[in-house]
Amino acid sequence: MVRGYRGELDLNNVQKTLCRKHAGAARWAYNYGLRRKQEAYKAGQKTPTAIDLHREINALKPSEPWMYAVSKCAFQEGLRDLDAAFKHFFRKCRLKKEGTWKGSCGYPRFKSRKKAIGGARFTGSIRVSVGAIQLPRLGVLRLKEHGYFPLNGKISSATIREQAGRWFVSICVHEDAKDPQPATGEVIGVDLGIKRLATLSDGRTFENPRALRKKITALKRLSRRHSRKAKGSRNRQKAKQRLSRMHARIANVRKDALHQATAQIVARTKPDAQRPRVIVLEDLHIAGMLKNRRLSRAIADVGMYEFKRQILYKAEQAGVQVLLASRWEPSSKTCSWCGWVNEALTLSDRVFVCLECGNVQDRDANAANNLAALAQ
Repeated sequence: MVRGYRGELDLNNVQKTLCRKHAGAARWAYNYGLRRKQEAYKAGQKTPTAIDLHREINALKPSEPWMYAVSKCAFQEGLRDLDAAFKHFFRKCRLKKEGTWKGSCGYPRFKSRKKAIGGARFTGSIRVSVGAIQLPRLGVLRLKEHGYFPLNGKISSATIREQAGRWFVSICVHEDAKDPQPATGEVIGVDLGIKRLATLSDGRTFENPRALRKKITALKRLSRRHSRKAKGSRNRQKAKQRLSRMHARIANVRKDALHQATAQIVARTKPDAQRPRVIVLEDLHIAGMLKNRRLSRAIADVGMYEFKRQILYKAEQAGVQVLLASRWEPSSKTCSWCGWVNEALTLSDRVFVCLECGNVQDRDANAANNLAALAQ
């Protein structure tokens, strides 16, 4: 099993400069390969692969002394990323021709250093200790969180990336896959919403942090300050850093709330009898929901797709089965006691009232009970 770990680096100024050089080298290799592929296509020649392009870059090194200051992995992995981008582009073009893909194909574009510093990926000799990680050419880099990375395991690659002025490293570790013990707890239905992040059939609720809504005023103010600064000035660069930190803050608050909720629902560290044997989720069409101009910002602020993604991989590691209910299932309009369907129920009705049996229940709790009943 391949598992990823991500942690923040504690770098000094010299190490930050070296990391920026590697990120710039990976970006340069990506742009160089894209330009060469376009030239070969226009000339009717065979499109060069990542291996062919890396040979060309090695031939350029004597005339470009700066290339010797960075690891060869930065050039290799940048070209491999380019090949992967073209592979996905042709795959989407084929699916669009077949009629199974409705979006854009996403032709690879040149990377600009004005938008983001980016990152670089390393392979080869990578060693991890309790509080540090050793990467090719970068040497030993300190970690801010000690004891999180596994010490025993084969590390296939490590990626460094800058985000809002902070540097992070991600590693891919090949671990021995052990089949988890199947959970034997009760069935849980999970209803996602905007007012509350999730409502469970067992009565638990998880509040929506509304990270963007709480910071939208400050975000607008920082965005205006950034747009009013002169382009290319030092003040504009400072304003850009403040704006990026605010975006990162909003994303981190949302991500933390999602991890807290999904971890408590799956309960991987609890005994088998206390873990739910089945979790039922709705297979929501998020892209279609975002077309609602009145609710698109609130829906995007929840992170419903990320919630589903975390539930799926955490449940697999905990021996919990996940069922996806149809997006057309009327879970909110159906009475969880007698099965009567209220076709006149609107989004503003927060309480479900059954006219057949007299059931009065919270709308989200009623939907969660209906989802749990589908597992039977």
